[in-house]
Amino acid sequence: MSRTADFPDGLPEGLTVRINRRAKRISLRVNARGEAVLTLPDESLRAEGLRFAAQKRGWLEKHRQSQPEGVPFAIGSRIPVRGDAHEIVQGRSARDPVTVADGVIAVAGSPASTGRLVQGWLLREAARDFEDAIAHHAGELDLPAPPFTLRDPKTRWGSCSSRKTLSLSWRLIMAPPEVLDYVAAHETAHLIEMNHSARFWALVKRLSPDFREHEAWLKQNGRSLHRYG
Repeated sequence: MSRTADFPDGLPEGLTVRINRRAKRISLRVNARGEAVLTLPDESLRAEGLRFAAQKRGWLEKHRQSQPEGVPFAIGSRIPVRGDAHEIVQGRSARDPVTVADGVIAVAGSPASTGRLVQGWLLREAARDFEDAIAHHAGELDLPAPPFTLRDPKTRWGSCSSRKTLSLSWRLIMAPPEVLDYVAAHETAHLIEMNHSARFWALVKRLSPDFREHEAWLKQNGRSLHRYG
């Protein structure tokens, strides 16, 4: 993936070009973070793709403006944690820089460190919730709990590698707990079925009976999780 540092005038600001050989055509979109992404099936189509992006600049800017503004992890911001709104306030605890109670995240220290401290806390909470969920679902399938990593992907909530290692989005700690649990169940089911066959979905339903409801929540609300931080 490359950014348009030296691209000619007329292109959308901050355009990112991505080569995806599985793509069937040139496409242009605004991702969950408000970034313009041009996808090409092949590098040879770069010039054609850039002309296409330049023609669509007005559409992209209009689409960006319609997106909700970002919410920083800063004093005074309100962010969701496990589906419930929490306000970030200035804290005074010398023992623990982040304390959470009754819908309030109190962060001690300099305001300049608030973002780092809040995100670190969210990552730890996500790791704890995913560890519990994965252990539970793996046990239901008579499997040992697989290793997992937390990442911040732009388009996927989780994945399972051929080495049976899971990769999950830490942002799901901001979603309702049952949504995080569904994603854990989905990826754990891939330990047995590395596909999306009927057998795979039967496993998912066994682990997460209401998975369709949780999928719908992600489709409707998932993009909003990228507003934060």
